[in-house]
Amino acid sequence: QVQLVESGGGLVQAGGSLRLSCAASGRTVSINTMGWFRQAPGKEREFVAAITWSGITTYYADSVKDRFTISRDNAKNTVYLQMNSLKPEDTAVYYCATGRFNPEATKSPRTYDYWGQGTQVTVSS
Repeated sequence: QVQLVESGGGLVQAGGSLRLSCAASGRTVSINTMGWFRQAPGKEREFVAAITWSGITTYYADSVKDRFTISRDNAKNTVYLQMNSLKPEDTAVYYCATGRFNPEATKSPRTYDYWGQGTQVTVSS
């Protein structure tokens, strides 16, 4: 019922920036939380950032706080992840997801019901 498509990934040098976008379509409801996760080769999928429906409350992993910024435009059904000061350890496939707000498990993948196909981010050293 909900389709999510990520874009904006690519190859960037350490210290550079990228902006990821996630466009939602289908029967969407603006009250849902939107999140970004990433998965590097051989590693478990990890939480990156999330944002509530209002766009006022945001959540970040400690590893990206003060470098990444999540935002959303509900009128366009789109969520963004601005990534600055990128490091090689940021290299991963980045996925966007949406689900009902769960304040006790905002960082858990199980909170999210719909997922995009992912976009590759590679940071060279």
